[in-house]
Amino acid sequence: MDGSNSKPAGYRSGVAARMAGLPVETLRVWERRYGVSDAGRSPHGQRLYSADQVRRLNLIKRVVDLGHAIGTVAQLSETQLRDLAGTAQPVQEAMPRQLRIAVAGAALARRLAAITTMPELDIVAHCPQLHGAATALMGAEAEVLLIEETEMTSDALPLILAAQRATQIAAVVVMYRFCDSATVRRLREHGYLVARVPADAAEIAMLCGTALAGAGRPLPLPPPAPRRRLDDQALAALAAASTTINCECPRHLSDILIMLGSFERYSLQCASRNASDAALHQELNRSAGMARAIMEQALERLALAEGLPLPTTLAEQ
Repeated sequence: MDGSNSKPAGYRSGVAARMAGLPVETLRVWERRYGVSDAGRSPHGQRLYSADQVRRLNLIKRVVDLGHAIGTVAQLSETQLRDLAGTAQPVQEAMPRQLRIAVAGAALARRLAAITTMPELDIVAHCPQLHGAATALMGAEAEVLLIEETEMTSDALPLILAAQRATQIAAVVVMYRFCDSATVRRLREHGYLVARVPADAAEIAMLCGTALAGAGRPLPLPPPAPRRRLDDQALAALAAASTTINCECPRHLSDILIMLGSFERYSLQCASRNASDAALHQELNRSAGMARAIMEQALERLALAEGLPLPTTLAEQ
């Protein structure tokens, strides 16, 4: 057993902030002004956060995102935060001593095989890269799927979804070196634990343990797009109606909605070459549907403001 096991168990502030979905600068401000955590320190003076503290920070972040002021929630208990966030109390589980993992990333597999961590990582399957992972890792009897992608883009999401479906592994850790915030957010919406690649392999092991402990409780996926409220006939009627304002916004909005509705239907019918393609088209369909719902609301507000005729079924809602 090497010296890595003698290090205090905990996540450094940068890792903890990313796991909680916070910019590290925000975490520092919250700690300085509102005392949101009581993280300990390593012998070198670095702040170290436990898995429980990271979970609490994520709850605070979610409650603040719902509109609550940080100053009023910073000192609330986890139970009170969960009540505000509308989430159930998690089942407490001990960190396992050994984890069976499947790894996508040749350099990562070599790095982890060369060091002993706590929990110990048993690499039962690995492949060189994310592309092809769905096939290469299929049937792996692992508890955690660990993925490293140096430059992470939105193109990685369908590949990760395909790999998870092929392996049937509930706990997924996704690590990156460079990634845009929108992609990180979408990965977390699927319940994945997402973080920059830590410098210390012991932190990777802790990420895997934390992901396994929460594998049965992923973050809820965003709701499906609302059903269509305005069909093409209703949109044509609104586009042709006159308004008291000197613009053609009703016609332009109607044209946009017709195109969005058409693409929304097309994305479900588009041919898929493999599981990755199918996952991507499902995501495109949902994105088009959410955009369509937003634009429908905008057109409805404009119609009501200008006294334009709305479909009977819509006017009764």
